[in-house]
Amino acid sequence: MQFLIYILVYPFLWFISMLPFRLLYILSDLVFILLYYIIGYRKKVVTENLKLVFPSKSKKEIDLIKTTFYRHLCDMFLEMAKTMNISKKELKKRFQIVNTDELKRLESLNKTVILMFGHYASWEWAIEIQNHIAFKGYGIYKKLANPYFDRLVRNIRSKFKTTLISTKETISTVTNNENQGIKSVVAFLSDQSPRLSKEVYWGNFMGVRVPCFTGAERLAKKLNLTIAYLKVNKVKRGYYKAEIITLTETPKNFKDYELTDLFLREVEKQIYEAPEYYFWTHNRWKHKDKIRC
Repeated sequence: MQFLIYILVYPFLWFISMLPFRLLYILSDLVFILLYYIIGYRKKVVTENLKLVFPSKSKKEIDLIKTTFYRHLCDMFLEMAKTMNISKKELKKRFQIVNTDELKRLESLNKTVILMFGHYASWEWAIEIQNHIAFKGYGIYKKLANPYFDRLVRNIRSKFKTTLISTKETISTVTNNENQGIKSVVAFLSDQSPRLSKEVYWGNFMGVRVPCFTGAERLAKKLNLTIAYLKVNKVKRGYYKAEIITLTETPKNFKDYELTDLFLREVEKQIYEAPEYYFWTHNRWKHKDKIRC
């Protein structure tokens, strides 16, 4: 059954990947109408999330953020499919890193870099970073249940020689590399909701107490790695600019969870500035405390 689903969906994804961008966004407009007005995909979750973190905004303001977000969401998922056949030159034009000199400076320290970023603007096209670094690039992802789609996602995200590793492989891969003197840039998407446990860290995200991933911070402290934040902004449809913001080169100087909080503050700044580009369909606040911070 999993293979049947794959062979039915794959031709459609391949067709999207071959479209010129002008036609891609015409298709995205049509998908938006279907997703938002007809299917109503996760509209309740999105509305509840927006009302929770923006309690002072009016219904009109919430609705405007919501519709703009869904347009962006459709663009982003079609752009993800487009990545299957996008050229290196085209991606470089559409996803610009404004301070590549900071990447080079961090590499000159001869220390592995933990690059943290959120589900904001375009995280898929962040694979463009690999074209600007000498270190080995790794992207951490959650393995998909369908092995055929899992392989497809790995192939898409591994373009331009970025290596994908599952969350379970992260500690062993980075530790083994460090023991062998292999330096790397390891990308962590760290703003989503972890499984609940007694040891989970509860932080403040958008004014709400939520459980937070702390794996990037813990790994950086254990191995004394540099931590940076990738700030991605949407310039216009199909175009993004990213900035490398170094959070620390000495993680052991920070108290527990301070670096995780620094990361969350960076994500928050972007959300408050342009909330329509955050990934609101994910139920990030499903384990929220009932008391606002």
